[in-house]
Amino acid sequence: MAAGRESDDLVGFAERVLNLLEQGSFVATYKYAVLLGLIDLCLQKTQRNGAAPTSITTRELALKVVELYWPHATSFEETGAVLRQNTGRQARILTDVIAFRAGLPDPSLPMERARAQDPIRFERLVRSVEWTLILMPLPRLQIVGRQHDPILYQIGWELGIERRRRAVIQYQQGKGGDFDNLIRLQPGVGEWLVRLNGLLRPLIHRGWASMVAQMNGLTAARLETFLFGAERVSLNSVRPGLIELQDGCCFYCGARLAGRAEVDHFVPWSRYPDNGIENLVVADARCNGSKRDFLAASRHLSGWSARNRDRGPELAEIAARIGGDSHAERTLGVARGVYLRLAEGTPLWLRGQEFDQAVTAELRRALA
Repeated sequence: MAAGRESDDLVGFAERVLNLLEQGSFVATYKYAVLLGLIDLCLQKTQRNGAAPTSITTRELALKVVELYWPHATSFEETGAVLRQNTGRQARILTDVIAFRAGLPDPSLPMERARAQDPIRFERLVRSVEWTLILMPLPRLQIVGRQHDPILYQIGWELGIERRRRAVIQYQQGKGGDFDNLIRLQPGVGEWLVRLNGLLRPLIHRGWASMVAQMNGLTAARLETFLFGAERVSLNSVRPGLIELQDGCCFYCGARLAGRAEVDHFVPWSRYPDNGIENLVVADARCNGSKRDFLAASRHLSGWSARNRDRGPELAEIAARIGGDSHAERTLGVARGVYLRLAEGTPLWLRGQEFDQAVTAELRRALA
């Protein structure tokens, strides 16, 4: 009976979130960025026991939103310009990201490398984005028509927050003040967002791409790849280091890599877009082609977790050498968020066309 109520609650929550996306009044794409950012952060911050977080800070969300808009701040091939994401002037957050990237010696740098290269300006960027989120989308996201429906979170400010700008600046400068930067998730919402990740993510991508297409007079067909699939690491640069780390063997079957090794996202890109070195392995073409976007079996999960734990410094060195990302805790949090919510008996890819069944106790041990 309790399981039935929980299922009903989850379905009801999903319907209300979809209603927010359908009916919420927005002139920019911020509603998609905020919702996707909350989902990503709930995955990243999954605890060791699998529990989802109960709150997110405005700064954490600002960093995530910068990351989401980062690949959008480049010219779209068909138009030769950055795509508009506001019905009027360009969206403020995207304008800030564009300006920051334009000030870099190499505007094509991935976000983390750009952050390391110009930390002072990057900090200004994050504070500006945080203020924009505090000012507009966070107090507005849960308004449908004229009704405030706080199904996702509670915050300690309302639409008149602009009058308290000084308090926000004091908080951002670490000088105290009375601004509360917590986004308190409603009971159960962190868990539900993680569980609904596979359903909501493609719907958010599709809605976001459709809105951008409409604003720019384009068709949405190619926009999803540009907006959400193009910012992957260079596989050519990461491949040699991973081959050496794996002693020239396929991560999954252990056979010698006789042909061209392929780089695989262990937690599939479709589940969570993670280019961190800890999420990458090399595999032969046959294994990589068979695994596709499936989740790997528990024996692979155990090997992957042990590799990241025992050879973390070597992985970080590879990432530093090629200018890639390394965020072990974040990657582990996402893996916990994905694997520890699988139903007992869920098929997990083992080899070729063979699948194992998920055993919750084994998955927990692998990710402990």
